[in-house]
Amino acid sequence: MRKLLLLALVGLGAQLVDGSLGMAYGVTSTTLLLAINTSAASASATVHLAEIGTTLVSGAAHWRFGNVDWTVVRRVGVPGALGAFAGATFLSSLSTATAAPIMSLILLTLGVYVLVRFTVSGLPRDRVGLPLRKRFLGPLGLVAGFVDATGGGGWGPVGTPAILASGRMEPRRVIGSIDTSEFLVAIAASAGFLVGIGSENINFGWVGALLLGGMIAAPIAAWLVRMVPPRVLGSAVGGVIILTNVRTLLLSDWIDASTGIRYASYLVIVATWAAAVAWSVRQHLADRTVEPVVAGDGPGEPATATS
Repeated sequence: MRKLLLLALVGLGAQLVDGSLGMAYGVTSTTLLLAINTSAASASATVHLAEIGTTLVSGAAHWRFGNVDWTVVRRVGVPGALGAFAGATFLSSLSTATAAPIMSLILLTLGVYVLVRFTVSGLPRDRVGLPLRKRFLGPLGLVAGFVDATGGGGWGPVGTPAILASGRMEPRRVIGSIDTSEFLVAIAASAGFLVGIGSENINFGWVGALLLGGMIAAPIAAWLVRMVPPRVLGSAVGGVIILTNVRTLLLSDWIDASTGIRYASYLVIVATWAAAVAWSVRQHLADRTVEPVVAGDGPGEPATATS
């Protein structure tokens, strides 16, 4: 019962982050499941089955708040579903001993990307309004879907920064569209895992706990996307993912590091993580101070975007 409650709280926290940042539900939840010795395929299958419900509720909430571009959802979601099914069947064919370190390595890479991206660059806001090309969204969805299924997460960490980096959509619509299109990815990945490992290797109690927490958080996150500074949240989540997956890799047969090396590594990661979050907070506060002056708004008027 205690484990189910913990999973529900993780699902709630992960969905709050995912719905307001456009990423991290899968990587956060999968990282926890791997930490309690769940097999790689079972962990990813559990998360994706829960995501069918959480992404449905999250997508509906984002649509309600006007955060969804349905053209982007279609053009990135359909190729994403194909990539996710292929990734799920690929992961299902690997042995547990092989798959766990591979998944942790993928998650670690995504965690580093999230931490560096949001700490150093924040969210680009120029070129908003220019159209996104199908030849960009299609391959992006295919790759992101494959990574998502094999890594237990990755749809958001791959898709959200790529579209944000284009500067052609305002951040809240990028996040809403990526969250909504993930519904298709979750269905396809779940189907692939059910074919590959069968339902008997999935703990549906864990699925239900993650689902419950995520569904409670989804509408709150869709509202918070306008309120919470994504730069700070991205740095914080990136550090969690890095620390947990470095631990998994150091304990794996690939490395089997000594106790001294493990704890020295954890100390370096925590110190770097704390510095990154502090820097993000500082830059966010500086941006809030400078933005009205840069935009050229009059006294008392809200800042407007410049082209």
